[in-house]
This record gives sequence, structure tokens and C-alpha cells, in this order.
Amino acid sequence: MAFTTCSSLAHVETSSKPSIIITSSFPISPRLSIFLSPSSFSSSSIYQESKKLSFPPNLLKTDHKAAIRPQAAAVDAVAEAFTEFKHLLLPITDRNPYLSEGTRQAAATTAALAKKYGADITVVVIDEKLKESIPEHDTQLSSIRWHLSEGGFQEFKLLERLGEGSKPTAIIGEIADDMNLDLVIMSMEAIHSKHVDANLLAEFIPCPVILLPL
Repeated sequence: MAFTTCSSLAHVETSSKPSIIITSSFPISPRLSIFLSPSSFSSSSIYQESKKLSFPPNLLKTDHKAAIRPQAAAVDAVAEAFTEFKHLLLPITDRNPYLSEGTRQAAATTAALAKKYGADITVVVIDEKLKESIPEHDTQLSSIRWHLSEGGFQEFKLLERLGEGSKPTAIIGEIADDMNLDLVIMSMEAIHSKHVDANLLAEFIPCPVILLPL
């Protein structure tokens, strides 16, 4: 998988529950989006450094958004956080029994990051239908195992959240919180297909989220 180094940039929405998207100077996939919700670093050095960022009046717009260049310490804090991954979450929301292109990419990226950082992987399969209503469900589970094994992972935790009626974003957030996960990895395909609501990511998910481009 190709990697690149992105320049430092922070986008901050000045609202009661701001979401912060930060790309920093460490190797990530091209056009990668990294979402850091306030709850994902409220007690960390990233949060402490982010509070030091200033907002020049000429940068403030009527829509209450500001684009700023973070201080070096804030960038270093973000980069340091991305070396502390010990438990990764791979949510799967598509019904393709052989996995969609986006899901395969997310699985490969999860395996690569877990291998690099010595992290554990948890996979959660989410569907609004019950297992009995998904004829090729077992085939999909086999596909998940195959793709992760290709990345060097034969052992991982598998969860199934089927037919619960909850929004996938809420389920992902609940699991990430309950298991104290460090990072969620998914494809933008999940956003485009309406399976995951991007507007709720910062609200429900308490850790950083990587969204891989299609």
C-alpha cells in the first residue's frame, strides 16, 4: 500500500462540541482523513496542546469555522499518539459476502497497522438484518478471515451485531468505548453508502477514526 507524508493542518469547528480533523507529518495513506473527537483526547497531551492554538480574528468566518496551523508541540503530540495503537477496530457494514473493495482495503490497512504497532484487532460485523436473513453470512465471515490472514493475522476477535436496530455509528462507538479501543479504521465507502453517518462520528466514537479514500 502506498504511503505519503502529509503536511500539518488543523481544521477546527468552533461549536459546543467541536470536531477536529488533523493531518500531521507522519506516514499515512494519500487523501486519508483522520477524525479526532474531543472525547478521544480530552485527557491527553493532544488536547492540552490544542487548547494553546490561537484564533486570529481575520481567520474567523461567519460560519464559525477557522483554519489554523497548529504549533509544533501540538503536531508532535498528534504524531506521538499515532505510535500508541494497541487495539484496533475494523467495522464491517457491507453485505458483500466476498467483501467490497473498500472493506478489503480497510482490512488490509488494519492488518498492516496492527503488524507495525504490535496491536490486536477486533472486527465487528454490523447489519440491520438478523443472521437468519443473511444467506451468505458465513461466506462473509470466511472472507474476513482470509483477508486478515493475508495480512498476517490468523487470530483476532470477531463480534457480530445483527438485527439490533441501532445505528452502525452508535454500535461502533459503544464497542470502542467498552473495549477502550485506540483506533477505528473504515472506508469512505461506508459513508457514501449511508451505512455510517459521518456527522455522528465525532459524537459517538471516543477514539481517532481513519477513513480510507475509495
